[in-house]
Amino acid sequence: MTEAYIYDAVRTPRGKGRKDGSLHEVTAARLSAGVLNALKERNGLEGHAVEDVIWGNVTQVGEQGGCLARTAVLASDLHQSIPGLAINRFCASGMEAVNLAANQIKGGAGQAYIAGGVEMMGRVAMGSDGAAIAVDPSIAMETYFVPQGISADIIATEYGFSRDDADQLAMESQRRAKAAWDDKRFDKSIVPVTDINGLTILDHDEYMRPGTDMQALGSLNPAFQAMGEQMPGFDKVALMKYPHLEKINHIHHAGNSSGIVDGAAGLLIGSKEYGEAMGIKPRAIIKHTAKIGLDPTIMLTGPVPVTEKIMADSGMAISDIDLFEVNEAFASVVLRFLQRFDVDPALVNVNGGSIAMGHPLGATGAIIIGTLLDELERTGKGTGLATLCIASGMGAATIIERV
Repeated sequence: MTEAYIYDAVRTPRGKGRKDGSLHEVTAARLSAGVLNALKERNGLEGHAVEDVIWGNVTQVGEQGGCLARTAVLASDLHQSIPGLAINRFCASGMEAVNLAANQIKGGAGQAYIAGGVEMMGRVAMGSDGAAIAVDPSIAMETYFVPQGISADIIATEYGFSRDDADQLAMESQRRAKAAWDDKRFDKSIVPVTDINGLTILDHDEYMRPGTDMQALGSLNPAFQAMGEQMPGFDKVALMKYPHLEKINHIHHAGNSSGIVDGAAGLLIGSKEYGEAMGIKPRAIIKHTAKIGLDPTIMLTGPVPVTEKIMADSGMAISDIDLFEVNEAFASVVLRFLQRFDVDPALVNVNGGSIAMGHPLGATGAIIIGTLLDELERTGKGTGLATLCIASGMGAATIIERV
C-alpha cells in the first residue's frame, strides 16, 4: 500500500470571532486562499500540482456555502485545474479532510492533496445553518437533543469533575499557550494574514488571556445553567436520558470552554514518490485514522472511544504515543480523556489548546495535527495522536509518526 506523508502544515493566527476581531473583514474564501497560497509558495506547487483540495467547514451557509473548497482554489494562486471538495464532520471537519486525503493516497486515488479547513465564526454564526437535529422536533425528541454546553456539563456530572478541576485545566491551557508563543514554537507554521496592500492584519492568536487566574475564572457564572434549568429545560431532557443522575452540575463557562474565533489551516499530503518528484522532504507519515459514532446526548466523549478504536485497529497501545492533542472544546472533554487513559497531563496539549487560543470549528482538526507535528519535531519525539469530540455524538482521531 502507498503511504501518505505530511510535507507541510500551515495555519493562520486565530482572530476573535466577533465584530471587533482582527479578521472580521476577511471572508472564509479569502482566508482559505491565503493558506493555499502559502502552501503553493513554500513547496513550489505549479500547474495541476495536487489531485484535489479537500476543505472542511461546519456552517455551510452564506459566504461559507456552496463548495467553499473550489471557491478558495479559484480565489487563490493555485491552478484552476485543481478541483475542490467541501466536507462537514462538524468540529472534526479539518481532521477528516486530512484523513480522507491520506486514505485516498493510500488507496491509489492520486499522488497528493491539500487538506484542511476554515471557519469565520465572527461572520457566519454557529448554528445559522439550522441543523435538523436541533430544529426538527421529531428528531430532537427522538435523540434527546441538548446543546453542547449541556453535554459538557453532563460529562462533568457523570465522571465527577468539579468546577475547580475545569478551571485548573483552563488556566494551564492559557499558561502553556503563552509559553509557546513566547518561545516562538508556532513560527514554522503561522502564516500572517495581510490585506490587499500587503500590510499585516494579524500575526498572533489574539483570543489568548495569559493573565487568567483561578480568581478570575471563579468570578464567571456558569454559561449553560439557565438554558438547562429554565425553558426549554434541557436538564430535564438530559435526566430523562440519564435518570441515575440526580441533577446536572453546571461547571462550564466562557473561561473553561473553547473560544469563538476565526481561522484556517491546511496541510500538503502526498506519496513518497510525489515528494521525490517535487524535491521536497516529508515531515511525518500518517499512520492511522479512525472515526466513530456514539450517544448523541452526552455527545462529546468521542475522543475516548475513537482512541480505543484507533489503538485496536493499529495494534498500538497508549504507551506507544509520545504526545497527544485532544481538542479543548470544553474542559471536561480533556479531563475525561486524561481520566480514561491515565496519561501524563504534561504530554497532552503541550502548547495550550482551544480554551486559550480558540476553536475555529472547521479548521481545528487540521490545526491540531500541524501543532502536533511541530511539537514532535521540536522535542525529537516520534509518534503523536490527535483527536476531537464532535457534535451529535462522534469522534475522530489521527496518528502521525515523525520522519
